Amino acid sequence: MFRRNLIAVAVALTCAVPAYAQDAELAKIRGEIKQMRDSYEKRIQELEKRLSEAESKAGKAETTANKAEQSAGRAEGAVVAASAARGAGRSAENSFNPAMSLILQGSYARTSRDPNQYRINGFVPSGGEVGPPKRSFGLNETELNFSANIDPYFRGVAIAALAPEGGIAVEEAYFQTLALPEGLTLKGGRYFSGLGYLNEQHQHAWDFRDAPLPYKAFLGNQYKQDGVQLKWLAPTDLFMEVGAELAAGDRYPGSAQNKNGIGSSSLFGHLGGDIGVSTAWRAGLSHLWTSPKDRSYTDTDALGGTVTNSFTGRAKLLALDGVLKWAPNGNATERNFKLQGEYFRLKQDGTLTYDDTAQTTPQFGTLRSGNLQTDQSGYYLQGVWQFYPRWRVGYRYDALRYGTLNNGVLAAGPTAADMPLLANHSPSRNTLMLDFSATEFSRFRLQLAADKSRSGAADNQIMLQYIHSLGAHGAHKF
Repeated sequence: MFRRNLIAVAVALTCAVPAYAQDAELAKIRGEIKQMRDSYEKRIQELEKRLSEAESKAGKAETTANKAEQSAGRAEGAVVAASAARGAGRSAENSFNPAMSLILQGSYARTSRDPNQYRINGFVPSGGEVGPPKRSFGLNETELNFSANIDPYFRGVAIAALAPEGGIAVEEAYFQTLALPEGLTLKGGRYFSGLGYLNEQHQHAWDFRDAPLPYKAFLGNQYKQDGVQLKWLAPTDLFMEVGAELAAGDRYPGSAQNKNGIGSSSLFGHLGGDIGVSTAWRAGLSHLWTSPKDRSYTDTDALGGTVTNSFTGRAKLLALDGVLKWAPNGNATERNFKLQGEYFRLKQDGTLTYDDTAQTTPQFGTLRSGNLQTDQSGYYLQGVWQFYPRWRVGYRYDALRYGTLNNGVLAAGPTAADMPLLANHSPSRNTLMLDFSATEFSRFRLQLAADKSRSGAADNQIMLQYIHSLGAHGAHKF
């Protein structure tokens, strides 16, 4: 019996040894798995932390990009930087391929007064490109746009304007920095100046077919220049930008001078922000200094002859601008409203020269000069209401104030009848528009205007316009 029990114990021990060894092996494997799990969890936590930091940086970059878009200068470069930070942008190769777009525009115009005789009485320049389009059907300016990142530090933009009569003009062609610190951006080349609100926007982005009267009278329709611009965007929740420009100053109110140095300079600043979730605003102040030399314009003397007058002196332009946008809960697709206005004041002081020597029988035969001093102003106020998806209606009132114009030439022989363009007149205009946008790439517009730019009866205008955008086109400015 004892032997039998001993044998049983021996058999049990013999079987338990491999079982114990097997449990030990399993425990070892489980321990290794636990170590691997702990290691991977630690690694995953590190990666999640890095991902969170990257997303935070991308969010900050996107916020900066949105503010820069409002500042009307650095938007596309900042958005590209934010997209790269998020890893959602284009590939490195594609990011350097140019974006191309083409803007097609045309119109039908009916006017009660001859557009070829258009003038803004009491103000110069007038006529030419600042006037209404030709009667009947016509092709308007076609815009060809190229833009791309040059490298991680610079962006390039070139915009060509194709005239309906033929010929190509460079509308804008500039480089722009992408990587300057402290919210700075440098732009150089030909560009629309940052003064005012409407000036930086291309004509096809305007809410009305043509520019307001102050832009026509004081900026020759729109002020572009060859020069450099430095802009600073403040790192604040309140949108704040300050800019300075140095340029050749060869466009009105300046003139081509063929000299070394700087022909014009300007400063501008803008503030903006939100009022609740449905309303946004922006306001600005700008100042332009320039010194035109022999800036000429043509007039008609008392005998019906053509006279060339020229001005040399100093010109200072002050501009105030403001815009208020409303959309329910920030969603502008259904309904929205925009209220916009600007005020301009132009002061000039210098010498005006009267020249009728080119006439077959000149009245005076020699140049007549005198001091010219002007202090004139103008403004416009407009509201545009999108009352239904794709449909908008708008009204604009613009006016000029003759103010003070002291013409010393009149003491040198010529009379007021010899210089009718400078006669005392304060133009005004009332404009209504209705437009329909089939998509964001196409728009049709009806515009009615009663234009009192010229003395006498108003010019009653009816205009139909189409605008079509082909290709990749950047978002319009705020």
